[in-house]
Amino acid sequence: MRTSLRAQLAADPSVGTGNVLATVIALGADLSGPGLTFDTAVDHFPAEHPLTLGELDDRVQARTAWLHARGIGRRDVVAIWATDAADIVLSFLALTRVGAIPALLNGKMAPAIAAEYIRRLRVDAILADSTHRELLDGQSDQPGSLHGAPILGTPKDVGTGDPAKAPEHYKHHRDDPVVITHTSGTTGVPKAVLHTHTTLYAALKHLLTMPQAQGTDRILNALPIPHTATILMVNQVLGNRAEMLLLSSQDAPVVLAAIERWKPHGVYGFAVTWAGLAREDLSRYAVESVRLWFNTGDCAHEPHIRKLVAAGSRETVTREGRVTVPGSHFIDGLGSSEMGHNGFHVTHTPDSTHYGRCIGKPYQFAEAAVLDAAGNEVPDGTPGMLGFRSPSVSPGYWNDSVNTYRFRLNGWFLTGDLAYRDASGNYFHLDRVPDAVAGFDGPQLYTSLSEERILAAVPEVQDCTVIVIPQGEGFVTDVLLELNQEPDADLEERVRAAVGAEVAATIRRISVVGQDEVPVTVTGKVRKVALREDRLVTS
Repeated sequence: MRTSLRAQLAADPSVGTGNVLATVIALGADLSGPGLTFDTAVDHFPAEHPLTLGELDDRVQARTAWLHARGIGRRDVVAIWATDAADIVLSFLALTRVGAIPALLNGKMAPAIAAEYIRRLRVDAILADSTHRELLDGQSDQPGSLHGAPILGTPKDVGTGDPAKAPEHYKHHRDDPVVITHTSGTTGVPKAVLHTHTTLYAALKHLLTMPQAQGTDRILNALPIPHTATILMVNQVLGNRAEMLLLSSQDAPVVLAAIERWKPHGVYGFAVTWAGLAREDLSRYAVESVRLWFNTGDCAHEPHIRKLVAAGSRETVTREGRVTVPGSHFIDGLGSSEMGHNGFHVTHTPDSTHYGRCIGKPYQFAEAAVLDAAGNEVPDGTPGMLGFRSPSVSPGYWNDSVNTYRFRLNGWFLTGDLAYRDASGNYFHLDRVPDAVAGFDGPQLYTSLSEERILAAVPEVQDCTVIVIPQGEGFVTDVLLELNQEPDADLEERVRAAVGAEVAATIRRISVVGQDEVPVTVTGKVRKVALREDRLVTS
């Protein structure tokens, strides 16, 4: 019996993040089968043309030849600052083919922060689309370069190379660095997360040994394109021989329009996209094709999940056989660039009751623990720092050994989250470490958990943000509410009841705000540090 392509990829130790496309072709995949689909034009192909595997390879080879002709090769760090999904993904694929290290920047990053981030990377060269090239020129005393690194051209220029002149594919060692992505930057300049040929493929190797999940044959990628998660998805769909449309924008209206137009079976995104979709009456839209919503990054909120699983459809097995029923699946969890994949998973359907910020159990390829300050595991039910261990974990931050080792403790990678585990082995997320008040006598306050409780208990709250502000030797709490309808007179009373008496006693102010009044990072995370600083000054 012929071994399946997925099994061959899982068993081959030479396969990793830097060579999946070439390996799939070498193993005999049909060149007329699916490659990738982008929402903008790719060279002479129009937007949303489904590139075949052969067409995708040809366009990558053109870029490989262009880069090689300009001397880009092994270990060269090349920053890519662009918006279009095609510009970022195709540049990534080409750079890894010549053994270079692509450093992907989110297009929404502020120019001054992008310039400082690039300086810290000590890049050898830069690719920037026309919009971002102008922004970089504004940060440089020498137009055409930044911090001594030349701006080679735009990602579209790279596509003008001759694929026939592409060099031989670089042969990656398992520990070779293959991509640098960055964190969300909630506290300032993002940290540069390094991944190797094997770390960013370890989780996918495990998934290749499992049955292919419902909804993963036709995927809409609504993840931030320069994020680790999108690189994972590119290699996942190539290995699964699945279809994927990559969106350059993760804004909910764009995602919703793409669902109606392209009719995906699975939609992958961050919590901010689900919050945006939950603002809509989904019964008015044609979203019945969606079987699966997959969340990574921060875990999602219960009311948002419930709205999504009530939409779409899913297959289930009955006495009459396999049938399609209303209502979809939502896979939640917790992940980060450093973790290399979602570390946890829990599946919701319209009948789910396991909420309360439950992130489920670790994947089989990973281990997790709740730790005290010394790195010792704490008993079930006790809050502590979340430790994670997996072959998918990043080896560290590029050019930043201080933070690399700061987030290691007793053999664990510290995710920066507070959590607890219940007796059945399920993990529950409480808060990010910088946003909580914990570890001393007095009120224990978890802002994310408080937000979850408000959203679950007060239906007219569409979204909310809770922040802790130092005051004297203690602290006060501000609650910012985004509403979907006019509130009842007892709104504040119900908010205080939802968070509990201990937290309610710290509340200084409950404010109704607009969606645009809460500052967010380039990936949509609330910048609670900025809110705290602003309210500390004005308090």
